[in-house]
Amino acid sequence: MLKLVVPPNTQPQSIKDYLRRQAGLSLSAWRKIKNNGILTLNGVAVPITAIVSPGDSIALSWEETCNIEPKHIPLEICFEDDFLMVINKPAGLLVHPTVKENKDTLANGVLFYFREQDLPYSFHPVHRLDRNTSGLILIAKYSHIQNLLSADNIKNIKRIYTAVVSGILENDTGVISDPIGRKTSSIIEREVRDDGQPAVTYYRRLASYKNANLIELELLTGRTHQIRVHLSHIGHPLLGDDLYGGSQQLIGRQALHASKLIFEHPITKNPTTVTSPLPNDINSLLNQLSDKFE
Repeated sequence: MLKLVVPPNTQPQSIKDYLRRQAGLSLSAWRKIKNNGILTLNGVAVPITAIVSPGDSIALSWEETCNIEPKHIPLEICFEDDFLMVINKPAGLLVHPTVKENKDTLANGVLFYFREQDLPYSFHPVHRLDRNTSGLILIAKYSHIQNLLSADNIKNIKRIYTAVVSGILENDTGVISDPIGRKTSSIIEREVRDDGQPAVTYYRRLASYKNANLIELELLTGRTHQIRVHLSHIGHPLLGDDLYGGSQQLIGRQALHASKLIFEHPITKNPTTVTSPLPNDINSLLNQLSDKFE
């Protein structure tokens, strides 16, 4: 059940208007509440025309449908409240089920967790990570919270990544601003192409090795494989990323970790930062680079 307290300085208005404007409740959610949901104001069932005032408590729930099968998959939860959660995803785990893999994904694990907590929610990822990218992923507990966070796509959220790239970068900082589109000869690969979608990636060097760099990246857009394509395009593919030219000699997957999320909470408006340290395989890679080249 979603619970909200009307903040100070809120002008008197209908509960429907308040929830539409302040909580982003969609028309489809309103229809679900009307058909089989619950809406109370200060513990009393009310119509959607009821007037709210500062300090009022609102509780509402509606039935969610989801065809994803819950399955017990260990989750490392880095942040959670009544509206959203941030999970530290391990490399190798798909975010969402596919036709071929529909039981061993992050979505299956989240639905199992929700069921165990008696939370009747569906699966609403705000963004996604490639299977072999580790790190933080933001998940909304309601569709309208997902909409609030993704209203301006990537602009509402700062996504910071840590990566290990081959070769020595010319500059300590830089921006890659090249459009990305699907590679004509592949249904999976992307490439920089003139008719692609705009894509912008910032990077900053954190450490240098003999023939590799540890860098931090920030996405200003959210294209598929954006970091991998951009770094390969400038001649510095991620170590371990054999799809885009990276060597797998020292690590078996792309050395890319979603290390920090910064966003304004869609309901409380509090600035929120969640961080995740580098996983063991990338730390091991750095140790090998250090032992080998320094």
